Amino acid sequence: MGTLQGKTVLITSGGTLEKWDRVRGHTNLSKGSMGCYLAEAALAAGADVLYMHGYFAQLPKNQDKMRTLQFEGIEDLGTKVHHAVQEQKVDIVIMAAAGSDWIIDKVYDQSGNLMEEAGKMPSDEPPIIHFKKAPKVLGQIKNWQPNVTLVGFKLEATNDEDFLLARARLRMDSAHAQFMVANSSQSLYGGDEPHWIVPATGQPIKVMGKEQTAKALMECLQTT
Repeated sequence: MGTLQGKTVLITSGGTLEKWDRVRGHTNLSKGSMGCYLAEAALAAGADVLYMHGYFAQLPKNQDKMRTLQFEGIEDLGTKVHHAVQEQKVDIVIMAAAGSDWIIDKVYDQSGNLMEEAGKMPSDEPPIIHFKKAPKVLGQIKNWQPNVTLVGFKLEATNDEDFLLARARLRMDSAHAQFMVANSSQSLYGGDEPHWIVPATGQPIKVMGKEQTAKALMECLQTT
């Protein structure tokens, strides 16, 4: 088996927080547990770990032995990943963060007036929020740094293994990633659900549970 000694592994973890104002926003159910397992497994393999985490994400037990950096929304995450892969030595990027699909476009009051103040929205009546499609950070990384080994994650609300793997391969091809980790949305509610490590070439590897998936992925990366 190889080693990740001398390699820098960037891991993104947790959910993005898309702010509506200075005190409100939307996020998702990702807690960052997979990211923590990945960070610990990369550290154990000898890598220098850069752990980018969402506002509410868990931090690894050995965070003091890693570099940590917090991100807020999906655009902030993209900016920080872009800077890291272009300005720092990064060999492997593992995009385990659960990015928002929608970000805030414009906010109106109930009378249709645009609310442009950056402070706290009035609480006496609900705002009318217009969303727009969020950028897909995974698909941009190879344009920023073609030489990194890229790992993406694909989550689908399905128990159909064939459908899940097909969707993972589509995402992998569009992002030019070397690996995708595919899992059902059921994994948000537990740590022992099945995950599939899908390589660009070869057969998928089925692994039970987040911790074992993290370890198995690091073994795959050590042999690339």
